[in-house]
Amino acid sequence: MRQFTLRREINTLGENVFIEKNVKILRFTKNVDIGKNVVLKEGARICSCNKNAKVYIGENTTFGYHSFLFSSESIEIGNDCLIAPFVYIVDSDHNIEKDKLINEQPNSTAPVKIGNDVWIGTGAKILKGVSIENGAVIAAGAIVKSDVKAYEIYGGIPARKISDRK
Repeated sequence: MRQFTLRREINTLGENVFIEKNVKILRFTKNVDIGKNVVLKEGARICSCNKNAKVYIGENTTFGYHSFLFSSESIEIGNDCLIAPFVYIVDSDHNIEKDKLINEQPNSTAPVKIGNDVWIGTGAKILKGVSIENGAVIAAGAIVKSDVKAYEIYGGIPARKISDRK
């Protein structure tokens, strides 16, 4: 039943998508594309935050329990990715000029692109403008604010290279 409802709400929903209870696709749902064989685990939130914001989740990707994805411009997740529980992916933040209320300032946005075969560990945060190339690993709890090259392992706050996949 969840698949039937979601298929009517979003732009593309691939075959064999598994959607657990309490998964929400929010706001501009027609801007969301989900590939085949995707797993959306309980409590996941995916939000296209405005009429131009795009979200793409590639084939065979698992989006973990209570993980959040908020797109104000574009977030693309490749094929065969593992997104662990409590991951937060966002492509914007608020401007913070001193003589203006923060809630009256516009968002600053930059696309997030996550390649194929990427593993993002529990509680990691991926911030605006980040590109994570194929095969990379992001350690649990990392805050990623710079690009990650293919097959590198990043961890820490802020995240930095700690190793390579071998």
